[in-house]
Amino acid sequence: MKSKYICAARKRSRGFTLIELIVATTILTILTGMAVPLVRITIKRQKEHELRQDLWEMRDAIDRYKDAADRGAFQTKVGSENYPPDMETLVNGVDVQGKKLRFLRRIPIDPMTNKPEWGLRAMQDDPDSTSWSGDDVFDVYTKSQDTGLDGTHYKDW
Repeated sequence: MKSKYICAARKRSRGFTLIELIVATTILTILTGMAVPLVRITIKRQKEHELRQDLWEMRDAIDRYKDAADRGAFQTKVGSENYPPDMETLVNGVDVQGKKLRFLRRIPIDPMTNKPEWGLRAMQDDPDSTSWSGDDVFDVYTKSQDTGLDGTHYKDW
């Protein structure tokens, strides 16, 4: 007699009911829906971190170039205020007593636009200018028109 009840209980406990499947699917859908925005914010935060690092690296290279030119390590164009003429000069380097003095390994790819193109400002340009006069490279910024998580435009970083 006992074996009859055990067999019947086993048959009933196999598989899920339709309601259990609907509830489980609903819970998974809700959890996935909550995770997607979190993943997007995490990706955006990572790109912002990369943008800050790239801007710092390029601005540091510009400053090191200017410092070396101010010390007289090499000659610069008159009127350039000892800033580099372009970004390629920082990568290719300048000749200092037979040695190449490089300031930047490569021009990084802008994480916001996925292009190796950056906005440049010369010493003579307005601080808010979006067109480069071509005289020298005083500052660099992203060409992205998007807004960061802190509410500021990336081009103003």
